[in-house]
Amino acid sequence: MHEASLMSDLMSKLETVLQGQGEAEVLSVHITLGALAHISPVHFREHFSTAASGTRLADTRLEVTLMHDINDPRAQDIILESVEVSA
Repeated sequence: MHEASLMSDLMSKLETVLQGQGEAEVLSVHITLGALAHISPVHFREHFSTAASGTRLADTRLEVTLMHDINDPRAQDIILESVEVSA
């Protein structure tokens, strides 16, 4: 259930980015996973693909970076680093 909530929140954020952008599409998304975020990049990608399937986010390129420092203040976070939108 944790992953479903994460993906729902992310999809909502991406749809918000697209609001008022006409026919624009999200080309790519860069996510950073903290070392203690409790989700692997592979698992994150699988859930993203499932959540985006059938939506206008389905063709979005997903870039996932994994932090390794468990002492980083963001070690438990899942960080939306950037969103590239078509013109």
